[in-house]
Amino acid sequence: MSLSKASFEELVADAFASIPAAYRARMRNVVLVVEDQAPSPGLLGLYEGRPLTERQASDGFVLPDRITIYRIPHVRQARNVQHLRRLVAETVWHEIAHYFGLDEAQVLRAERARTRRRYAR
Repeated sequence: MSLSKASFEELVADAFASIPAAYRARMRNVVLVVEDQAPSPGLLGLYEGRPLTERQASDGFVLPDRITIYRIPHVRQARNVQHLRRLVAETVWHEIAHYFGLDEAQVLRAERARTRRRYAR
């Protein structure tokens, strides 16, 4: 499967828009970007910054946190467009969870619970 960067960016934007408004409203000083290749194999996304739980009111000006979603690894893993859309949505959720201060184990537990709720409907 192939997908242009612009089309992939639309998938990422859709995934971000699907994040509940209550979470999106709390996101400050963070940028969401798309890059083609990941710096290491198997990486679909990366959060770089200082999690919300570690910030203080006295913090001065800081550069924006960065959430990067990698296009080529997603496209390679996807079986079809619907699967790609789901992978992108899961990656965006995953990286935003890191922004909110969840570590890798907590993110994985939250993803499992979210998946169970989605399939229980």
